[in-house]
Amino acid sequence: MKFIKFLIFLFFVIGGSMTAGTASAQFNNTILFVPHDNRPISFQQTADNIRALGYNVITPPENLLGNRDDLGHPEALEEWVMANAGKADFAVLSADSLVYGSLVASRKHNIPADVLQHRAQVFSALHQKYPYLSVYVFGSIMRTPQTSEASSEEPDYYRVYGTQIARYTALSDKQEKDGLTKKETREMDDLKKAIPQASINDWLSRRAGNFTVNKYLISLTRDKAISYLVLGCDDNARYSQTDRERRALDKFAGAVDSYKSVAGVDELGMIMLARAVNQLKGDIPFVSAHYAAGVGADTVPAYSNEPIKDSVKTHISVAGGLQINNDKRADLVLLLDTDEKGVTYAANDPDNTLTPRANTVSFIEMTGRYLAEGKNVGIADIDFGNGADNALMNILWQKGYLAKLGAYAGWNTPTNSSGYAIAMGMLASYADKDETIEMLVPRYLDDWLYQANIRQQVANKMDSFTGEGDYGDTKTRITQAQQYATELMRQAVVKYGLTQFPNQQSLKNVRVEFPWHRLFEAAFIIPKE
Repeated sequence: MKFIKFLIFLFFVIGGSMTAGTASAQFNNTILFVPHDNRPISFQQTADNIRALGYNVITPPENLLGNRDDLGHPEALEEWVMANAGKADFAVLSADSLVYGSLVASRKHNIPADVLQHRAQVFSALHQKYPYLSVYVFGSIMRTPQTSEASSEEPDYYRVYGTQIARYTALSDKQEKDGLTKKETREMDDLKKAIPQASINDWLSRRAGNFTVNKYLISLTRDKAISYLVLGCDDNARYSQTDRERRALDKFAGAVDSYKSVAGVDELGMIMLARAVNQLKGDIPFVSAHYAAGVGADTVPAYSNEPIKDSVKTHISVAGGLQINNDKRADLVLLLDTDEKGVTYAANDPDNTLTPRANTVSFIEMTGRYLAEGKNVGIADIDFGNGADNALMNILWQKGYLAKLGAYAGWNTPTNSSGYAIAMGMLASYADKDETIEMLVPRYLDDWLYQANIRQQVANKMDSFTGEGDYGDTKTRITQAQQYATELMRQAVVKYGLTQFPNQQSLKNVRVEFPWHRLFEAAFIIPKE
């Protein structure tokens, strides 16, 4: 098996589809990493997963990264990258941070096109200065929130006209792909009249600027200045402006084998770091995938435009792995907890209870079988969006499986979770038990205990706190909200025995903070003992 892997790896290296300049890399086990913002899941949690395996991950000072209020400092980041890249074997870089300032900035900036083009040249300059450095770049194809209510990070007018803009551009995409009915043509005409011209012009012109940047990044990849490029799509749909641009970019890329587009964005930093680790290991992990009973692999999850099986295949490839159908040879057995009917629910829905769903028990049985065989098992918990399936996690806990998994993710969109679980599971194949636990614990704290449970409890308590603040902006209530979340979290980690995991006794003093001053994102501060 190892010889087969070696031959496949050699084929990829010689063919140039893994990493340019491999033979000249320093191999000091050092990766320079620029995330797309400073959210814990994007930044520290992801970098710490790689550090847990003994790699040196160099990250920029946090004050250079974008957050909710500060949209980032791309020029200062460029200076930092140029000054520090010489220390690394690989550079894993967010195009959104280096061109716009952050992922949020890419959605609402007013940066002139010539400035964007100048900033994007950082990747060419980096290649010229460090020609043997392997440069992995991840960026985004601008999202299309489907409703006005889902537009917390778009320009203000989207909160008023977002639903109409999404529908108008969906019809425009459908017109191009499949044609419109007479009814849809009338609807499109009505929407065009209802949306202020200034608003749609602003939205489309920003997208045009970002589209041009992405084409330039593809050109740099074609010319080998960028070793590997992945562009992700969040808040996508079968018919949408996002999918329209994805198709056009894929067509422009043509046969560039070191470029991929994929559903999802927030997981891409983790995916590309895993690719760098796989390259440093000289390995191509084999991954087999299995789904819960029902629609399973053909599920088209929320915020996506494609069956989950297609996203899984792409994520495995981008991370430097190979999907296979043979569990015996698999380095990772990926299990995806999908709804029986292919629906994505919300983790804060009252129906997310401890009562097993139609296919929960059979999914747990499948998990148990693979664990009993000694497999490295990863679970992508995608029945619900933005948090874990409580019934699934409760049974995993009861059966003592939580500490036995190699990977788990159940946060944000389903493709964020599946991509993250794939990368974590690949890394777990190189890790010992303590290192794997280090990667698992933040996911159990965040995706399960906080997102699926404590988040709702804190939200329901907000009005009882003194001062001002709510779910979307904690304002002067932030200290009280953090204290209450911390109290609930400490109770939960003791209840579920997480403090009994190897070297995790300090979890009893974990502290919860809200770095973006809203309840959706949380940081978990674990004191070092």
